[in-house]
Amino acid sequence: MKLLMNLYRHILIFGKSGFLVFWRVKNKHTNDIKISKVRTPISLRSGTSDIPLFYEIFWKNEYDFSLPFEPVNVIDAGANIGLAALFFANKYPNTKIISIEPEKSNFDLMRTNINDYPNIIPLRKGLSNLSNQKIKVYESDKGKWGFTTGSVSESLHEEDERVISTISIDDIMAMYNLAYLDIVKVDIEGAEKELFESNYENWLSKTRCLVIELHDRLQLGCSKNFFNAIGRYNFSLSQKGENLILLNQDLL
Repeated sequence: MKLLMNLYRHILIFGKSGFLVFWRVKNKHTNDIKISKVRTPISLRSGTSDIPLFYEIFWKNEYDFSLPFEPVNVIDAGANIGLAALFFANKYPNTKIISIEPEKSNFDLMRTNINDYPNIIPLRKGLSNLSNQKIKVYESDKGKWGFTTGSVSESLHEEDERVISTISIDDIMAMYNLAYLDIVKVDIEGAEKELFESNYENWLSKTRCLVIELHDRLQLGCSKNFFNAIGRYNFSLSQKGENLILLNQDLL
């Protein structure tokens, strides 16, 4: 009975493709998931956190919120395997999306998932308040969606695929000539502590919508730095699932 109810819910959520989604996930054939919300197949890794992340984005619709404007750019920080980018690209097909992911296996699968979307630009970097700092990607207990980053010693070689460079949001604005930021989505597993520690004044004041998941359980001080920073600006605040959604009332 429980199995049938789960199948029924898949069909309710995903329509005609619900049966195949249910069957493929149950039987671990997840390299070619097709749903009506996304115009291209999605590749997921069976037995990993890709599966709950897929359901979080396309079942719970955690990034499906209304905006009083049509976004033309999105910064997707903590892009993982590109599922949020796919959601935004299908909802806003004319939007440029810059997707930042530090972990190599996630980044490689993201490139597969976004291959048919020239408007999604993948960057293998770590988002931070400082540019061109060397950091290392560490595993956490959250699986493929829970990699964290931390500083490294100068003795580590760049050939280590876990060592990457940081990039700031100001860097991204300069690289892509962005005067304002329509959506900044931040899910960076505790690195938001550094992001909102300093050097946020320019980009945050020019952000129309900020979507963020805070991770004090991974890094104490995330919420403190975040709320200290946004308190300087005229943001309204709401919540959907694990995400805080902030709208800059001065830019609407």
